[in-house]
Amino acid sequence: MQETTTSSQTPEVLNEAAKNVRGINRFLNQLDWNKIIASVINKAILILIVLLLLTIIRKVLFKVIDKSFKNNNKKKDNFSENRMHTLRTLSRNAVQYSLFFIGIYSFLTIIGVPVGSLIAGAGIAGIAIGLGAQGFINDVLTGFFIIYERQLDVGDHVVIDDIEGIVNDIGLRTTRIKSFNGTMNYIPNRQILIVSNLSRGNQLVVVDIRVNPTDDIDQIMAIMKSINEEKIINLTDIRSEPNLVGLVDLGNGYFAIRSTVYAISGSQFGVKTQMMTAYIEALTKAGIKLPSTPLNLKI
Repeated sequence: MQETTTSSQTPEVLNEAAKNVRGINRFLNQLDWNKIIASVINKAILILIVLLLLTIIRKVLFKVIDKSFKNNNKKKDNFSENRMHTLRTLSRNAVQYSLFFIGIYSFLTIIGVPVGSLIAGAGIAGIAIGLGAQGFINDVLTGFFIIYERQLDVGDHVVIDDIEGIVNDIGLRTTRIKSFNGTMNYIPNRQILIVSNLSRGNQLVVVDIRVNPTDDIDQIMAIMKSINEEKIINLTDIRSEPNLVGLVDLGNGYFAIRSTVYAISGSQFGVKTQMMTAYIEALTKAGIKLPSTPLNLKI
């Protein structure tokens, strides 16, 4: 009985399959393949032309930007080299983003996607896209004001949150900070809230030479003063006369003779090393034994 039912259903399945195949064949036969192929070729040619034009425009605009900033560098206007590099990078990024969006819009238009209608009647999708683009817009606006207010320049030594390093690049969307250990940090501009720029103005260099309370403090200060007048004052990176502050209390019974000077931003570490070396050599040569116990400031 079961075999008879299965046998009776088989012709019906075959007839249904044959009907579907004939429908597909009729649909394919009704298509104007010459017109379709011609349309695909035309759209492909248009896309290639748009890509070629955008590539040419990009190269021309980049050349104009580079030439403009090169001429400004020759004129030596009121812009530092780092500032000019920052503005040049920003201009190139602006061109890059603009041409990218123009290319996307042209591509969608050529293949027949009604971009204007989609934007106008996107509804919930439009809200979602808007929320997704909100971060991008915030990045761009924040990046613009960072550059406009000169908070950062390429090459500046900065501290942003817990990241310290040299500004490698400032873009419309992200800022790149290279840490001193070589790590490249990519920070979205909207997350830059507080910037500590250590490259604006001269930096204070503080050198503490630890001493024993029983040492001849006057002799030590006299030696350090002579070093200031003979060596430290001649350092090329300092921007003020060395100031011998005198004896300072480091806490927990530790004392030091402090000397300060202002140095060019970025050179403070080298200046501190040179000052420390000169002081230690002179004091050691004079037979003064400096403390060698580790400094413990815990309370």
